[in-house]
Amino acid sequence: MPTHTFRLNGKQITVEVEDDVRLLWVLRDLLGVTGPKYGCGIGVCQACTSHVNGKAVNICSVPVSRIGPDDEVTTIEGLPATVGRELHPMQEAWLEQDVAQCGYCQPGQIMSAVAKVRQVRAEGREITDADLDELRNICRCGTYSRIREAIKSAADKM
Repeated sequence: MPTHTFRLNGKQITVEVEDDVRLLWVLRDLLGVTGPKYGCGIGVCQACTSHVNGKAVNICSVPVSRIGPDDEVTTIEGLPATVGRELHPMQEAWLEQDVAQCGYCQPGQIMSAVAKVRQVRAEGREITDADLDELRNICRCGTYSRIREAIKSAADKM
C-alpha cells in the first residue's frame, strides 16, 4: 500500500492508504481529525474546507496523492496554533456574534473566512462586502448575516 507524508496542523505525519482516497477521509477515518465535515462530497457545500499551504481547499475533492511531504494541511483543530492562541480571532468572533446554530458548517465557514481575510490583507486592503460575496460556503441554518458580521469583526483583529 502506498505511503503519504505531509504536515498536518504543524506535525509531520505518514499514512498508508491508496492514492485515490480523498484527503477528507484520510483525516477523518485514519487520523481521527473530525473538524472538516462531509457534506456533499463534490466541493459545493464547502463543509470540508481546510487550508493547504494557507489556501482554502475543499478537501473532499482532493486525492491524498496530490498532497506531498512539503505541504501543510491545517484544519479547524490546528487553526489556533497559527496565531499562538487558544482560539483564533475568527473563532472568537464567531462566539461573540453568536453565529452557530447547528454548527455543522462552522469549521468550513471559519477556514474559508480566514483564508479570505488573509488574501485581502496580502493585497493591502480591507475586507469588503464584495469579498464576502465570494464566499460560497453553505449554511443550512441561514446565519449568513451573523457570519458576515463575524468575519468583519475578526478581520479587524487579525
